[in-house]
Amino acid sequence: MSASELSELAEEEERRRKRAPWGVIALVLLTGLALIRNGSGELDTGPPQPAAAAAPDSRVGVADSRVGVGTHSTAPTPLGFSAADRVRIPAIRVNAPVMPVGLDAAGWVAAPPPDDPNLAGWFTGAVSPGEKGTAVVVGHVDNKRGPAVFYGLGALRKGNRIEVLRKDGKTAVFETYGVEVFPKSGFPGDRVYSSKGTPELRVITCGGGFSKQNGYDGNVVVFARLVAVN
Repeated sequence: MSASELSELAEEEERRRKRAPWGVIALVLLTGLALIRNGSGELDTGPPQPAAAAAPDSRVGVADSRVGVGTHSTAPTPLGFSAADRVRIPAIRVNAPVMPVGLDAAGWVAAPPPDDPNLAGWFTGAVSPGEKGTAVVVGHVDNKRGPAVFYGLGALRKGNRIEVLRKDGKTAVFETYGVEVFPKSGFPGDRVYSSKGTPELRVITCGGGFSKQNGYDGNVVVFARLVAVN
C-alpha cells in the first residue's frame, strides 16, 4: 500500500471516528481486539506476564490525578490529529513502524499483518496518539518464526516511557502507569478504552495462557498517559 493510500485510509477512518458514538467504538474494540490472540505459542517459554505490582492503582483518583509522578506537575496541552508513524519503547527495545488499522469486512479491528514481526498498528477508529482521549496501538506477541513486536510488553513497569512519532513531526511521549493481563472472556472494555479527559495511550497484545485450539486466552494492556511532546 502506497503512502498516499495509507494517508487516505487514515483520513477516512478519522471521518468515521468523528461520526461514530463512543458506545459503538467501545463495542468494536471490545470484540475486535480478540483477533490479536493468534500467536504461534511455539516458543519454549511464553512471553513475560505483567507483575502484580505493575497494575494501575485502583483507588479513586490515585492513578489519574498526577501526571508523570515525581517528574512532572502539569499535563502537556493535547495535540491535534495526526496519524501515528512509529512507536518506540526503550525499556523493551521496541522501535517499530506503525500502520493504520481500521475495521475488516466483518467489522473487527484488523491487526497488522503477522508475517512482519516488527510492525504495530494504530487503530484509527479512536483518537490519534497525543489527542485528548484514549489512543490505541496494537501488535502481535509472536508468529511462527519467534517473538514479534510486543513480545516483551508484559515486562514493562510503571514509569517506563513510550514514544509515538507522528506524521506531523511531533513525538508524543507517554509514561506507563499500569500493566495488566485481562481474559478475553471478561475483557473490561470500558475501563481500558474510555476517555479520561486527557491524552492517554493503550498498547495491547495477546498474553495469558495459550492453547493450540484457542490461541492466547488474554490480552496484555499497558496504560500510559501523555507527559511530554517533543
